Amino acid sequence: MPVTPIHGRRRQEAAASTTPGRLTPRKPRFDWSRTPLEWIPGQPFASHFINEINLLLPAGERWFCKLYQQALPLITDPRLREDVQAFIRQEAAHARAHADATQDYLQAHGIETESNTRQEDWLFATLLSDRPMGVQVPRLAQRQWLLFRLGIVAAVEHMTCVLGRYVLSNRRWDAAGADPTLLDLLRWHGAEEVEHRCVAFDVYRHLGGGYASRYYLASIAMPAIFGLWVHGAAHLMKQDPRFAARKPSVFRPWIWREWQRQSATGHLPSLFWLMRRELSFFSPWYDPVGEASTEQALAYLRSSPAAASAQLGAVAA
Repeated sequence: MPVTPIHGRRRQEAAASTTPGRLTPRKPRFDWSRTPLEWIPGQPFASHFINEINLLLPAGERWFCKLYQQALPLITDPRLREDVQAFIRQEAAHARAHADATQDYLQAHGIETESNTRQEDWLFATLLSDRPMGVQVPRLAQRQWLLFRLGIVAAVEHMTCVLGRYVLSNRRWDAAGADPTLLDLLRWHGAEEVEHRCVAFDVYRHLGGGYASRYYLASIAMPAIFGLWVHGAAHLMKQDPRFAARKPSVFRPWIWREWQRQSATGHLPSLFWLMRRELSFFSPWYDPVGEASTEQALAYLRSSPAAASAQLGAVAA
């Protein structure tokens, strides 16, 4: 659905991009042949909980790419356009990597994933599509519908920045002997989320998104993401006989209590810690630059085995 810019809108004179440095798209590849399903030894709950990320993310990240392709013609700042183009390429690589993990890792271990990924596909391809629930958006409302969805992405990107900071700093997984391939996937992805943490917010603000709308969109998006995460984790746990008696479900208190209990081991972020970290997005003075360290992210990306192998492959080609 093409979106026509509104002519006569005053263009911002100040630079719209606040991203430190230039973004670098990468295309790493991961070998899942040796990764065990319980990738954190002795931690089946945490292993399933984090594995759900592989099911949750691909549909959403492909949706991000589609939205930002639509937004590009509306962006008048050259530096921000450059940021968005690199952001799209990074998000596309994330979607591919997690989709590969779903197929080559989870499905290879006999995990049924389709019923979960089908729900994610419906959410983004039907409910949040250009024609939501098959309804044609009036031409005069198309820009606002795009901006509404870009506001959701800005809120979600703040959440992924928080998670990126967490995975880059968490050393409990290393001490527990966690699988290095899955750790590299999480940290490569988390580092790029930190690296491009400003882009979604910059675009939303550049195209006219305001504080009030940002506040209510985050109030919708953030609880929804937590719910989808727990729902998907429950789906994985239902397939593990060790959790059969618990009947895991997003609607049963056990999984929420167990999440908090397991966070005390350091293998999962606490729900309350995540909520506190996400509160900054609701501030009128929110600035994504201060939410994480670009230097920490780039330091990991320089050492990531998968990212390094991708760069070597590109040089060889």
